[in-house]
Amino acid sequence: MTQSQNPFDQQKPIPGVSKIIAVSSGKGGVGKSTIASNLAVALAQAGKKVGLLDADIYGPSLPRMMGALKQKPEITHDNKIKPIERHGIKIMSMGFLVDEEMAVAWRGPMLFKAMNQLFYDVDWGELDILLIDLPPGTGDVQLSMVQKVPVFGAISICTPQNIALADVKKSIDMFDRVNVRCLGVVENMSYFYDPNRPDEKQEIFPKGDLFNFLDSKKLQHLVAIPLYAEVALSCEIGIPYVARKSQDPVAKAYQTMANKILEQI
Repeated sequence: MTQSQNPFDQQKPIPGVSKIIAVSSGKGGVGKSTIASNLAVALAQAGKKVGLLDADIYGPSLPRMMGALKQKPEITHDNKIKPIERHGIKIMSMGFLVDEEMAVAWRGPMLFKAMNQLFYDVDWGELDILLIDLPPGTGDVQLSMVQKVPVFGAISICTPQNIALADVKKSIDMFDRVNVRCLGVVENMSYFYDPNRPDEKQEIFPKGDLFNFLDSKKLQHLVAIPLYAEVALSCEIGIPYVARKSQDPVAKAYQTMANKILEQI
């Protein structure tokens, strides 16, 4: 392939955005959007200007998780979309543009156009970090993203068991193929947290080979985040857990993850 044929020559920065970090998973149901929303707040608490882009075109969940359901973004005088702001975060999602109950039945070309608009037709202002909450898998959205914008790095979300690890390996391999560094892996739902017994770690899922895999790839284990009902409740009411309980052990886990990412930046 010649230099002119390289699809990554299409990349151009998003105006005002310093670093782009993708939040990924090989499969659904591992808590990726929960991680993304709480990580965004933890980074903001660390003094960073943060944006959060919901790139799950077919199943956007961040409007609900961030307390911005049914909000409609304004259009600026120069025809840019103004992101919704919640909890100190600038947020953009396809969920702001279509009804929550409406299916987005788009093929590739419309998907690519939507991604382009979310990147370049949004007035993000000045951001230290833009987090992109990706859909599960290694499909069109992921490939479109790395072709269009320079991604600083990606984090992958996994649950402890090997059935989840198998899909995370594919996600990490995809980013490796397109020269996007993996900043580390988050082990979500690592154990059950009981605030009445904070020193006990009750493992809900069987532990797999995550640490062996990370050692073999020389990747960082960013943090083990517990399974805790209050985190799920926070998602439902639209206030990320870190914004509600910034001093408790579960919130501290998200803050540890944010600090480890900032160290790499």
